[in-house]
Amino acid sequence: MAVDLNTCLPHSARIYDFLLGGKDNFDADRRAAAEIVAHSPSLPISMRANRDYLARAGRFLAADLGIRQFLDIGTGLPTAPNLHEVVQGVDPASRVVYVDNDPIVLVHARALLTSSSHGSTAYLDADLRDPAAVLSSPEVRAFDFSRPIAISLLAILQFITDDAEAYRIIDALLEPLAPGSALAISTVTAHNEQAVLGAKAYTARGIPARPRTDDEVRRLFRDLDLVDPGVTLVSRWRPAGPTPDDFHVQMSGGIAVKR
Repeated sequence: MAVDLNTCLPHSARIYDFLLGGKDNFDADRRAAAEIVAHSPSLPISMRANRDYLARAGRFLAADLGIRQFLDIGTGLPTAPNLHEVVQGVDPASRVVYVDNDPIVLVHARALLTSSSHGSTAYLDADLRDPAAVLSSPEVRAFDFSRPIAISLLAILQFITDDAEAYRIIDALLEPLAPGSALAISTVTAHNEQAVLGAKAYTARGIPARPRTDDEVRRLFRDLDLVDPGVTLVSRWRPAGPTPDDFHVQMSGGIAVKR
């Protein structure tokens, strides 16, 4: 069946790919990226910091919390390190389901996000705004819901601009999960002027985006137990080495565990 890539309109996953130096993007994405970076020059540095956070968060979830089932929503185009590479590096039997709603992501994910022989990866074409469809899919139902599952919502919640909608989505995703399950978030911070200008540029290009304060991000974890260091810039979350200057980092986030 033919895949409609809708290349005339910019897409957040393909903009992200371009800003990380990838090649799976189109003129509309590159034009949008150029305008956004004009308002927010450090955005590529921030995106790399977020990718590094993904690796540290995945390692923490697998090695420190012992989780072996991962639901990564808003995957984007494959860019090293990918979550399955991190968690299967801890335990090759770890299972990962990737979720996105861009056709080009679907094509590349199926080709490139391949599992270790002991674990599994699957890709689900679905929208974060429909958590029931995500949870009822055969790919996700194959998880053992009696055991903890980690959900990653990295660099996606800025596109859910209404708090009530964000709470609805998160509550629905977490409700069937066992105690000990975890939620990892990163999203655009309102404490960085470039981040605020960049969000406005995304919105002007037809991709509504909203920065959040640290308190607003904490409220996304309302009924969960935040692990140290709580909500902070992604570069400050358990760094493994030198970090970019704070004014280059436009994302904040954290990890919390279900009681």
